[in-house]
Amino acid sequence: MSINRGRGLQANALGTFDTVVMAVAGSAPAYSIAATTAVLVGAVGLASPAALLYCAIPMLGIALAFSYLGRIDVNAGASYSWVGRTLHPFLGFISGWALVISATIFMVAGSLPAGSMTLALFDDGLAADTALSTVVGAGWFIVMLLVVLGGARLTVRAQLVMSGIELTILALFAVLALFHTGHARAFDWSWLGFSHFHGVSGFASGALVAAFYYWGWDVTSNLSEETRNSRRTTGLAGLIGVGIVFLLFEVFTIAVNVVLTSQQIDANNANVLGVLGEEIWPGLGGKLLIVAVMLSTIATLETTLIQVTRSLFAMGRDRTMPSALGRVHRGWNTPYVAIAVVGTVALAMFIASNALGSVGQILSDAISAIGLQIAVYYGLAGLAVVVAYRKLLLRSVGNFLLGGLWPLFGAVFMFWIFVQSLGQLATAAVAIGIGGLAVGLVPMLWYWRRGSDYYRPARLDATRTVEAEYDVLDAYAAANSRAHEGYSTDF
Repeated sequence: MSINRGRGLQANALGTFDTVVMAVAGSAPAYSIAATTAVLVGAVGLASPAALLYCAIPMLGIALAFSYLGRIDVNAGASYSWVGRTLHPFLGFISGWALVISATIFMVAGSLPAGSMTLALFDDGLAADTALSTVVGAGWFIVMLLVVLGGARLTVRAQLVMSGIELTILALFAVLALFHTGHARAFDWSWLGFSHFHGVSGFASGALVAAFYYWGWDVTSNLSEETRNSRRTTGLAGLIGVGIVFLLFEVFTIAVNVVLTSQQIDANNANVLGVLGEEIWPGLGGKLLIVAVMLSTIATLETTLIQVTRSLFAMGRDRTMPSALGRVHRGWNTPYVAIAVVGTVALAMFIASNALGSVGQILSDAISAIGLQIAVYYGLAGLAVVVAYRKLLLRSVGNFLLGGLWPLFGAVFMFWIFVQSLGQLATAAVAIGIGGLAVGLVPMLWYWRRGSDYYRPARLDATRTVEAEYDVLDAYAAANSRAHEGYSTDF
């Protein structure tokens, strides 16, 4: 299964540092803080830091699942391949399809803020112009599309610049916030406890918002075929990425609650980070944090493009989607057909959603439904690792905890989020979320009937893979008088 037919992606293009940067950029820390903090504070108030803390724990379980599965199956489709080879090919396809749908919707949703934030650097009045923001946002999307088309090395270089500036600004303001005076309220350690949730329903409300601050770090797994020592690197980078963004989310959520009043947060729900910057550093602070949000938004457009195009590439290669999607450009080693298709569809949706009110409302509901789709593919990956490593889980405490219990807890949490979302979201959002997944049944059944090899998988069993790796390492050590560090790659 997943044999690379024809020319493949550019192997060994990314190193460990590059991959960590991609993981952090995928979660878009500045964008997430700016766009979602007011919503989270509105849902649970002073429990917002606790919501982020307790959602980070199951999210680390999912990151562990991706890490362990990436060790035994290097595939640009990531959960699409892993779930298909452990649970069932139908579930694997739905897992990949959930990522494709959610990522496409998110790219459309992220393009308008990229445009408006760019215009806000020059004039707040221009930022309120939807038509102009649409044009500028579409321009940024096309630039990122061309960067992703240009290859993995060009992609990561652009990401290093954007995320480097973004994280430097965020780090600066994190330090300045510690020394800021004139607080709206004093920090209290109870903000990290359960007392401010007001029951299970309150915790659920916070979890629905907080869990998806983190989404996007798993881009490292979609880049596995282009990463050096990928069996080890991609999973490690994902874990480090979750840790870094967790610290940033906590620091700035606490800072918002300490520095800003409830009235300021409510009145600036779309630009709470800019208002925080003005409070901390009057005159310049707001502009600097707008730059950080703009770069974060553009950077996450790039990582989301990578996720959706690599997933479609894997599907095209496996003949579970049109095989043209699996074609790779001779010079750039990128899935150019998948990139062109995604770019065309996303641009058309973006322009239509901002030109037509009804389409815009549909897209708004679709954005709300993204959480359902993310919960599906994260949750299935958490179950897949337990099945793949089932024969190894009792061999050590580490295997049992990190490869079994923690990912399983993450999976249960994701499915709980899914069920809770069904009750919290509007009917239209639920219909779009479930309907978007259901649409995937059409290509799934069509290519299943046409006999795609994906639906006759070689079962993913960590026991066989790990033993084979040890045999390779022992042979290499004997031949070269030293053991190879880490796992070998497929390339």
